[in-house]
Amino acid sequence: MSSGAVDVDELIYLFGDSITQHGYDPSVSGWVAAVSNAYVRRLTVVNAGLSGYSTDQAVDVLPRMLPSPAQAKIRVFVVFFGANDARLPGTGEGSSPEQHVPLAQFKENLRTIVTHPQVQEHGPKIVMITPPPVDEALLTRKNRQAAVTAEYAVQVRILARELAREGLDVKCLDIWTTFMQKCGWRHGGPLLGALGVEQDKTTGLPTLLSDGLHLTAGGNKLVSEELLQLIDREWPELTPMALRFRLPVWLDQVAWKEIFERRAPV
Repeated sequence: MSSGAVDVDELIYLFGDSITQHGYDPSVSGWVAAVSNAYVRRLTVVNAGLSGYSTDQAVDVLPRMLPSPAQAKIRVFVVFFGANDARLPGTGEGSSPEQHVPLAQFKENLRTIVTHPQVQEHGPKIVMITPPPVDEALLTRKNRQAAVTAEYAVQVRILARELAREGLDVKCLDIWTTFMQKCGWRHGGPLLGALGVEQDKTTGLPTLLSDGLHLTAGGNKLVSEELLQLIDREWPELTPMALRFRLPVWLDQVAWKEIFERRAPV
């Protein structure tokens, strides 16, 4: 791409639930905003977060949301579901629809999303993010359990490995483990976030989760940093500094001369 030309827009497409939708919230230093800032003028970051959605609903709406490659090119497709799928069955309020999705169906839904023809026609790099842990003590409604959410995170990891073996360019961003280890948890130890398991409020999950489910500023910072580091490690050609501005800088006289010549009447 020349410095003065603009072809079809190129995207980082973020498809998830409220943890993604709230990713532009300045009051908690949203992780999507940080990623957008890193890629400003290079790739357009699309926040396709849908608060309250499970993968059941995500599968239904995906075909209506994605641009065609003629409209925009998805370079990186990020899938970040599971927090609602892992909700305990039968814990809805009033007439609200069931958010819980059984574990096997959750995994199959994620496969459907990632392998969907309207995703694959873009040939994107794919990042599958696990749901973060939950902190049961912080939940206002006891509709989630730390051990259950952990199982959903495991399925994301397993599916990412399966899809990679099938030839897709898929990486897993294991935010569940990153958050837990940040708070001092070690594999095989008591499960942080479960009721009755003690943790330091100054270093534990309350520093990353505001209400036991959604992210604090610290949690958002960790997600954005981990995502950018994964791209840098796995696809260095897509790091911000490896990409050129999609429009010339204001003092690039050569590029502006080319633009002026193209628009001048013949």
